[in-house]
Amino acid sequence: MFKRFRAAAGLFLALVSTAVLAHVANEASSVGNPGDASHATRTVAVTMSDTMRFEPSTIAVKKGETIHFVVKNAGKIRHEMTLGSKKELKAHADMMRAMPDMADDDTNSVTVEPGHTGDLVWQFPHAGTFDFACLQAGHFEAGMAGTVVVR
Repeated sequence: MFKRFRAAAGLFLALVSTAVLAHVANEASSVGNPGDASHATRTVAVTMSDTMRFEPSTIAVKKGETIHFVVKNAGKIRHEMTLGSKKELKAHADMMRAMPDMADDDTNSVTVEPGHTGDLVWQFPHAGTFDFACLQAGHFEAGMAGTVVVR
């Protein structure tokens, strides 16, 4: 019985450590940094739908811009917009699948309830093609993703 307890405790600590490390890693990511709304260069409206799509699915940004994303959930289920590299998004999606009730308060993400709108402000200091996705369980796997092209 003690072995089971130790194994369960070890698994719990591993999961919590992964969640904490993922949260800390997302404070600044390969995609950029949290932005200040008062310094936003412009506003980009993004709509999320229950067809597991973002509109627009490709967003063009100039290197150095700070974007204020106004993210609308036009669906009947919860969605989110999370910025990250493909690797970061996959790791986060795996974590969300393992802990679906986990609160997601990362600075590179906004979770929006059905019929509501949320805000995400992000600075893009590097050129490149980056990703965003909905990491609610099953949404990323259903194709709910897009790209940010920074030039």
